Amino acid sequence: MVRSDSAFHGRVAPPLSSAPLARDSYSEPEAASPGLVLALVLAQYGAYLALLTPVVVSLSLRVTQLAPHDKASTLSLVLGIGSLFALLSNPLTGALSDRTTSRFGKRRPWLLGGMVAGTAGLGLIGAAGNVTLLTVGWSLTQFGIHATLASLSAAIADFVPDRQRGRVSGALGLTPNLAMLTGAYGATQLIHNNLLLFGLPALGGLAAVIVLVVVLRRDTPAVPGELPPFGLAEFGRSFWFDPRRNPDFAWNFLGRFLVFIGMSCVTSYQFFFVTDQLGRSPEDAVGVVATSTLVLTAVGVVCSLSGGWISDRIRRRKPFVAAASLVVALSLGLLYTAHSEAAFYLAIGVYACGFGLYMAVDVALAVSVLPDPRRAAKDMGVLNVANALPQSLVPMIAPLLLTLHADGGSEFGKLYLFGALCGIGGALAVARIRTIR
Repeated sequence: MVRSDSAFHGRVAPPLSSAPLARDSYSEPEAASPGLVLALVLAQYGAYLALLTPVVVSLSLRVTQLAPHDKASTLSLVLGIGSLFALLSNPLTGALSDRTTSRFGKRRPWLLGGMVAGTAGLGLIGAAGNVTLLTVGWSLTQFGIHATLASLSAAIADFVPDRQRGRVSGALGLTPNLAMLTGAYGATQLIHNNLLLFGLPALGGLAAVIVLVVVLRRDTPAVPGELPPFGLAEFGRSFWFDPRRNPDFAWNFLGRFLVFIGMSCVTSYQFFFVTDQLGRSPEDAVGVVATSTLVLTAVGVVCSLSGGWISDRIRRRKPFVAAASLVVALSLGLLYTAHSEAAFYLAIGVYACGFGLYMAVDVALAVSVLPDPRRAAKDMGVLNVANALPQSLVPMIAPLLLTLHADGGSEFGKLYLFGALCGIGGALAVARIRTIR
């Protein structure tokens, strides 16, 4: 827990939940200034710009260039291995951030260091001449940028009070959509220059994180000895929490895990859906994906901002997160039946509504059920495993599901049906949370 006279005061805002035991001595941070909120939003936008542009379009283009006859399974392999590094990065770097005693603070070194590593990885992808180097570059990208995201999530717990988290989460919820839109349209202009295709999003993300590092002057070092020393045993515990002592955190983890499986079914194979299912060329598919991303962003912005604002006004989190999970499931059902560009855009618009609403409110819900604010980065890192693990599991499962279309249906139909069922399961998990309204 950060302790700074300028960052904290003794008054505790009326909570949305019953306070867990670990929060007994916790003091709410002061109201986050507009400059800090803007810097948080900018940094998350930059990190997602670097991370999601490859996921949406550019990594598929590189795989098509390097392995044109085995592109689906190659992309699954690259995504799966890279996601394992994201899975490792979140809790590991989060636990180390909680213990960092650098004079620059405990969040800023990991914010900047992670983004530098991610930038190097994206540069390697752009220059890679074979699938092996591409996989190494994507693994480094995933590890580095997820280290940045873990510390950024912890900074929200450190510096944003509960009464602002719905609105701040709503603004942060815009960033994935905006990043995907920028990246997809940028890719249409840079499709023939691999170094710029990956390098410009990386440098943009790095510049945005530097802005946050400069603004985040209140970041203080960890108190030596406040947490157990980080060794092998603590490394193992950095991937674990006790679901019996923290059931609401466990239900939120499960809900997020299931919903992100559904989301990964949409985002990971959009490009190949357009080329293989809708019959577009790779060059035309980039434009179709860019247009779908515009639809996603326009709808997502409205749902994210309005959802976060209303959630703060009525002081409810669960109904929004559960409803968003069901809307994601509905969008996958629509993709299951989509055989035209118009149907594809409709499904993406519905998905955008669920995605924007989920990203707006789930962060606020998650911060409210953290087991121990002193370990905010570690616990948010554990929770972010629920984001990263589906990125490994879906590429493993997808090749099997993509072969199950002997009935003449869509090649991607079974994949989308599986994702829809996971979205429904995510809504049921959120409904089991008890201490948050």
